[in-house]
Amino acid sequence: MKQKLFRTIADLRFSIFILLLISICSILGTIIEQDQSIEIYKVNYPLTNPVLGFLTWDIILQFGLDHLYKTWWFFLLMFLFGFSLISCTFLQQFPSLKVARRCQFFRTTEQFYRLKISTILTTFSYPQILARIQQNQYSIFQQKDIVYCYKGLIGRVAPILVHISMILILFGTIVGSLFGFKAQEIVPKTEQFHIQNILTSGQLTSIPETSVRINDFWINYTKNKTISQFYSDLSILNSEGSEIDRKTISVNYPLIYKGLYYYQTDWNLIGLRFQTETNETLEYPLVNALNNQTKVWLTWLSTNFSLTTGLIVIIDNLEGYCSIYDPSGIFLGNLELNETLTFNFPLTLLEIISSTGLQIKTDFGIPIIYGGFFLLMSSTLISYITYSQIWIVEKQKHLFIGGTTNRAIFDFELEFLKFIK
Repeated sequence: MKQKLFRTIADLRFSIFILLLISICSILGTIIEQDQSIEIYKVNYPLTNPVLGFLTWDIILQFGLDHLYKTWWFFLLMFLFGFSLISCTFLQQFPSLKVARRCQFFRTTEQFYRLKISTILTTFSYPQILARIQQNQYSIFQQKDIVYCYKGLIGRVAPILVHISMILILFGTIVGSLFGFKAQEIVPKTEQFHIQNILTSGQLTSIPETSVRINDFWINYTKNKTISQFYSDLSILNSEGSEIDRKTISVNYPLIYKGLYYYQTDWNLIGLRFQTETNETLEYPLVNALNNQTKVWLTWLSTNFSLTTGLIVIIDNLEGYCSIYDPSGIFLGNLELNETLTFNFPLTLLEIISSTGLQIKTDFGIPIIYGGFFLLMSSTLISYITYSQIWIVEKQKHLFIGGTTNRAIFDFELEFLKFIK
């Protein structure tokens, strides 16, 4: 019963069925937004108008489709698929490789008639034929008048490597889901932060207590005033506040420290800092003018201490200036850094206070997944190595010779003709 169960699990049809279920679940995980709030699902998947005829927000929450790749039943499907691959490897692939390594001599001449390529020679030079076969990198085994030759045995290892690579990919996926996390932080320049705003995390995730300081943030612009790249200068601090690592990151060039990836993802402007004629520092907060749809901020710059009169300041870049408008919307000019605005009393623009948006994530399964894909590509190349076999039997002054191959049949036929030429 156990042997029958294992062979059923190792069957190709069972593996394809499980793989099909995983593919369907992955498609659902692509269609349904993952790790969102309940309100988003209630808006996008109402009870009165199901998506695809059955998807409503209560079904999504009930079956865990909002975090599909972390559900127990998705892990179960991947476990069954991996167990099927392991069973197939030990019950079918390894025995097949073991058989391929054996010396499979033909004892009778009737066996040659079952080969697609075979012939009978009446005039021949036995040593010359064996020499030609050996020159083509065949391994030759001989018992008196019986000869067995093969080459390309490594090509028979490819299916085993394919199974191992797929198991590694599945294992890496599970490790990433259980131990990985993703966080998003918006931090003002010169400030320190700890990882707090966790977006997604696995069941066994441990959030590190790493402290990071934002030393600086700046943006490079093109000649057309569009953003070319934005940068953040980060310092990793120990528990005593001392710097232990430092790097300037940008989009697609993260800081990597002990498996943590710090990505540059966003930026924001949070305030303007001015100085009065008495060397007092005033800070005015910036608010997004269009609810974060575009990068445009504004503030009210009071020109008296009672805050009853003032100017409108608008800024949409980090090039070191802002635009000044009067309360009726008339443009008055641009104010640059270290430039003094004289209205009722002088104000000097000292600094445009910015903040950087960072995405912090870790996925310990990525190296395992990359290793699995590298092995998968290697096994694909190895599978193109042809496994060929040749049998020779000398009987009653006749030489029976034949062969077979698992691919490149035409090339093998040409090779075979050269042997018997």
